Amino acid sequence: MLKPAAPSLDLLESLMAAAWPALESSTADGWVLRSAGGVTQRANSVWPAEPASDELAALRSAENWYAGRRQPVIFQLTRREENAPLEALLDTQGYSQQSETIVMTSPVPPAAPVPGAAAPEGAAIRVEVAGTPSEEWLELWWRVDGRGGAAEKQTARRILLGASSLYATARSSEGVAVGTGRLTLVDGWAGVYGMATHPDFRRQGVASAVLAELLGQAFAADVAGLWLMVTAANAGAQALYEHAGFAEAARYHYRQAPLRRAFGAC
Repeated sequence: MLKPAAPSLDLLESLMAAAWPALESSTADGWVLRSAGGVTQRANSVWPAEPASDELAALRSAENWYAGRRQPVIFQLTRREENAPLEALLDTQGYSQQSETIVMTSPVPPAAPVPGAAAPEGAAIRVEVAGTPSEEWLELWWRVDGRGGAAEKQTARRILLGASSLYATARSSEGVAVGTGRLTLVDGWAGVYGMATHPDFRRQGVASAVLAELLGQAFAADVAGLWLMVTAANAGAQALYEHAGFAEAARYHYRQAPLRRAFGAC
């Protein structure tokens, strides 16, 4: 029997925050300020975990905190009624809106193949799992989803290691790493992260094979349910996840402060 997977929005946000931890954090009147050297939006954004008693004052505190780190102020906002006043305040401050993202959840299915595109004959995909991200895993994931150079990649590795996780690497019949995935275990739940496919091996069942392995690992771990995030524009990935039993549970987006030219700058 499938286990129910209907976490509250509060729980879902807490799980996501724990699964992708910042390297440095502070608070401002109930808001969580997160920083990781600018590597990834989530780890460098404000999470309004609780409504601020004075949102404008909290906003000024956040602006000062990020200014001290030479970073723009970015909010990660779930679409929920409680965030409406903050959204309105950010509108008056000229904050842009970007990166619409869908949060999907699923009960834990029995270990079984995930529906999807089958690999061509002779191109069987095998998936191996490790407790830490190998350099090969990190290199492929960063090639597909990363932003920055070697220093930023190592910062991303520190973020990854901040939560207990399993790392899946898909290999072609020649042993080449062609896909990655990460299953993060938090408080009896499991999050799917780091899904990436080598550009030369897309539409060959790589993502399906990785996802099937991660779901099998989740089943073995006896978690209460799963969650994942996918950009609203990525229809192909959404279809894969829907076939695997995931359904939309929430949405969030980012709001970023307008760039301000320093006094005297050209």
